[in-house]
Amino acid sequence: MSVQVYIPTPFRRATNNKDRVEARPGDVAGLLDELEATFGGLKGLVRNEAGEIHHHVNVYVNSEAIESLQGLKTPVKDGDEVTIIPAMAGGA
Repeated sequence: MSVQVYIPTPFRRATNNKDRVEARPGDVAGLLDELEATFGGLKGLVRNEAGEIHHHVNVYVNSEAIESLQGLKTPVKDGDEVTIIPAMAGGA
């Protein structure tokens, strides 16, 4: 099995327009490493040069924000769902 990762619309240009991709179990940091290695266009979209998630991006494991779990060290196992959500801005 694998981990299902939801890719938000603004980032799909980096995944050949795939809205869901699979990754190996491990932790969130390893999952992001794998995604960035597979889809080079994701590099810099989710994390900064130091490997930290951008302030305008939220990552969830099974609908729970990783900030309330173990951050980048949050474990992900077979069957888990990871969601990446960029913050939206705008309006008047």
